[in-house]
Amino acid sequence: MTTNIDLRVVVGSGGSKNNVGWVHTEKDELNLLKRSDWERMFAPNSICAILAEHVWEHLTYEEGIEAAKTCYDFLKPGGYVRCAVPDGFFRNEAYQNLVKIGGPGPADHPAAGHKIVHTYRTLQSMFEEAGFHVRLLEYCDEDGEFHYNDWGENDGFIYRSKRFDHRNQNGELGFVSLIIDAIKPGERRSSCRGE
Repeated sequence: MTTNIDLRVVVGSGGSKNNVGWVHTEKDELNLLKRSDWERMFAPNSICAILAEHVWEHLTYEEGIEAAKTCYDFLKPGGYVRCAVPDGFFRNEAYQNLVKIGGPGPADHPAAGHKIVHTYRTLQSMFEEAGFHVRLLEYCDEDGEFHYNDWGENDGFIYRSKRFDHRNQNGELGFVSLIIDAIKPGERRSSCRGE
């Protein structure tokens, strides 16, 4: 069982080590739907931050709530989940074909396991049902307009974002994510953020 005062965990890291100093995990060792994995690795109320970049779309809405509840139980009060998923309101036909349920084609495509395409409304309500307060960081609204609220990469680096994705050039958005911080109520420890 891991114990660390400033414990930060990446779920479904896909081999990426973008978040230095974080514990990087994969589904076969830390499954969002297997509470026993969490109990084996962490104590309740022990994690400062959890990062999931393009993971929650591989869960149904109901599974997403279940996974959020597990994260809630293992986060410290004031801790947070930084979650990024494809955005169902991004107005780009090629993007929507890529991220749609089941993906664009072959069974081995990374998007083949997509079970939902979230909008800010569904993702926010899913985490709120689990008890979190949600702060929208990047998202498109119903009219396809992109909204951005400043966020620090030291609090959880998201590559597929406005600032960092190579497909976003010269003020044009080629690939976006719907990004939120889902915050567990309670006093926030400053060490839980990259401050």
